[in-house]
Amino acid sequence: MNKIISFLESINEYAGRIFAWTTLFMVVLLFGLVVVRYGFGSFSQKMSELGTYFFALSFLFASGYAFKHEKHVRVDLFYANWSEKGKARVNLIGGILFLLPWCIVSMIVCWKYAVTSFNMGESSQEPSGLPALYLLKFTLFIGFTLLLIQGVASILKSIAILRGTSSE
Repeated sequence: MNKIISFLESINEYAGRIFAWTTLFMVVLLFGLVVVRYGFGSFSQKMSELGTYFFALSFLFASGYAFKHEKHVRVDLFYANWSEKGKARVNLIGGILFLLPWCIVSMIVCWKYAVTSFNMGESSQEPSGLPALYLLKFTLFIGFTLLLIQGVASILKSIAILRGTSSE
């Protein structure tokens, strides 16, 4: 089981490290957009929309990575003081009852949303905007897929802790 957990977590580790750079690209791009707009009185719709694409990539593709490293939002009112097995029980129940169903439903909805956009050849509503808006919509599906992968790893990790077979 530990090999499966390691494999699943390596997917999000790799994705998180790669797509963390999209935040830097987004900041540089938006800085350039501000300079061009207020310094030269010009505006690029494509650059503006590209900033949205980079934001989506950095936020959605890092969701599994943030979950893996426990950097997600959690209300630790009681949880922080619990034993490892107590935390594992909460993570197992929460993962099975809430995280997995949410990810699966979201993936189904996002897939339909993106495929419909692709089939229509949807592009930006702005005349000078980016083509292939469906690429942005597919990032929703991929983001939830990465989160699902990490959710499965978390559930397996919780089971291993409860069984006393965890390598941690």
